Formats: sequence, structure tokens, C-alpha cells
Amino acid sequence: MNKGRDTRSFCLLPLLAMLVQLPLFWSGASPASAVERTYKKALPGYKYKFPEDHYSHDQFKTEWWYYTGHLVSKDNKRFGYELTFFRTGADHEPANKNSAWKLENFYLAHFAVTDESAKKFRFYEKLNRSGLNLAGARSDAYYVYNEGWSVEKLGDHFLLKADAPDYSIHLLLDALKPPVIHGVNGVSQKASCVGCASHYYSMTKLKTQGTVFVADKPLEVTGTTWMDHEFGSNQLSSEQSGWDWFSLQLDDNRELMLYLLRRTDGSFEPASSGTIVDAQGNAAHIKLDDFKVTTSGLWHSPKSGANYPMGWHIVAQSAGVDVNLQATQQDQELITARSTGVTYWEGSVSIKGTSNGKPVSGQGYVEMTGYGEKFKKNI
Repeated sequence: MNKGRDTRSFCLLPLLAMLVQLPLFWSGASPASAVERTYKKALPGYKYKFPEDHYSHDQFKTEWWYYTGHLVSKDNKRFGYELTFFRTGADHEPANKNSAWKLENFYLAHFAVTDESAKKFRFYEKLNRSGLNLAGARSDAYYVYNEGWSVEKLGDHFLLKADAPDYSIHLLLDALKPPVIHGVNGVSQKASCVGCASHYYSMTKLKTQGTVFVADKPLEVTGTTWMDHEFGSNQLSSEQSGWDWFSLQLDDNRELMLYLLRRTDGSFEPASSGTIVDAQGNAAHIKLDDFKVTTSGLWHSPKSGANYPMGWHIVAQSAGVDVNLQATQQDQELITARSTGVTYWEGSVSIKGTSNGKPVSGQGYVEMTGYGEKFKKNI
């Protein structure tokens, strides 16, 4: 869970540490003389305001905007997609605040497509720094971009764009439900320490239409998207080794989000939790002892050597959900050595089971981190 990542906290490559020092070198300043930046913690009592909370929150160190969705073309070709934008603040104040090369934030992005009909998976990544207008996230409008990839709010619509050699998406999204706040009292807690949390909300059902380009061939598509947005400064603890995150869109017009934070001793972090959203968009918090996730198999990655659980049975008694999840294909692993430096599995799944005692099907996304390497708290 980057889906940086509170639930998606991410580690950065040594390259980022090098980039942090470049402005100091160019200005003649030494790291010892640099002023360390301070960031706000995610604390209880935060009051959300929309659309402003879609915007960038530079007073917090880490932030990400996550889109995952399911698309189908007129000739019934099916796709899953992930488009994610990350922002992480620099450790020191810019040495020269008037310079075009000043360093205030790093911007990273991941784009992945699961071509379910062709049984192909492709992912792409970007890493840029603030300055020179290569990437950014505005704090006065919902506009986040990294080179040619972007998400922006246009009136009541959201426009997503990502172009890559084999697959591209140009999508228009419309929210069918209001934003859902996760956690309790404005925070999604990730550990017992003060500030080990994020401000976290989702748009759980976004009507989606647009174009998927497959080898430059345009396919008109429709579908449904899930959006996550989180921001905080000190989400996870060193005792945590990774997480499993689930977003489920059920065909009875309910949605379920769950995350399990795994500890190094093999137990689950007590702060692990979730949210059930009803057909009208009302949300209810789910505690760890209210749900259970078991798995039935493993997939061994030939690239990373990681062994990922496959085949999930989720029972959330308080939500009346008892479902089985199957990956649309097993290889949906991202090895992001050129950006976040994290190896993780994030992929589309199909859903069958019961909801409030009635048969239900659906679609979703699962994210798993810490199976290729232990979580490293570098930010």
C-alpha cells in the first residue's frame, strides 16, 4: 500500500540522496550549513475540505495520488490500469530560493497496464525534481504532472493522461459518490506512535470513459476507477515489514477498502483497518478484529525472486462481506529501480462471493509490498 505509503510509504534510491545535495554543491553551501526542513504530522482533528484537499499539501513530507481502474472496449477487450503520482519533500531548505534549479520536492510516477485479454503486463516509471517545470503538483488547483503524464480537475471531471511505448491512456472520470474519509477523527493510523498516520481519503467509484492506445491503435473504452489520496510525514515504523492493501468494487454498489500492515515478528499491526462504503456513499470504519484475510496459493516472481500470496478469501463480518479474489493474471509485479526503488505487486483481481448474504461479483485491485525486500524507512 505507496497503492510512500502510510499504507503506501516507499523507500528512495541512493540517487535521491545525491539529488538532495546537488543544489548545495552548486551554491557553494555545505550540507552541514543547510537548514533542515520541518513538516507537519498527520494528527487527529483534521478537517477535510473539497476540492482543496485534492491539491498538493507541501507542508507534509510525503503525498501520493493513486488511480486504479478496470476498462473494457467495444470489442470486449479488458484492461486494468494503475496511474500513480508521488511527491516527497526535500530534507533541507533550498540553498537559493530564486534559482530555477531549487530543490523543494521530488516527483515520481508509476503507470501500469494489465492487458487481460492479451495476458500482458507492462509498467513504466518517472523520476523528476522540482524546478525546470518537468514535474509538479499545484497547491492552488488539482493539477499533478510528471513530464507528459498528468491528472487534473476540469469542472466536475477528472482528466488522466499517460503515454508510453506500448500502452497509453486518455481518460475522463466522473465521481459517482462523494469522497470517503478513512480512519477515525481525520487520520488513518498506521502505528501507535504520534504522527504515524496519514490523512487518507478515496473516491471509490468513478465512472470512466476514454481511449486506451495499444501499440498506437486507439480503443474506445468505458469502465470504473478507484482513487486514493494520502498525505503525511511519518507514517510507518521500523517494526513493519510491508503491507497488503485491497480495494473492492462490488456489483451491489458497495465498496470495501482494507489494509494489513505486516510486522517483522509475523503479526499484523493493530492499527490495520478498513472502510465499507454503502450504495449511498456513507462510510463505516472497520477495525482489524472485524475482518480476516487468508490466501490459498503463491506466485514466485522469476525477476525479483519474491513469493507473493495469490488467491484471497476476505471475510468482513461487520460489513457482511464474504468474497474470494483471483488475480486476472499472476505477473503484475513492478520493479521500480528507476524511481521509488520499491519492488511490489499491484494488480487487477476478479471477485465472487456474498454481500449481505446475497451472491455478488465485482472487481478490485490488490497491492503487496515487502515480499521482495523488507520495508526500509528512508523518508
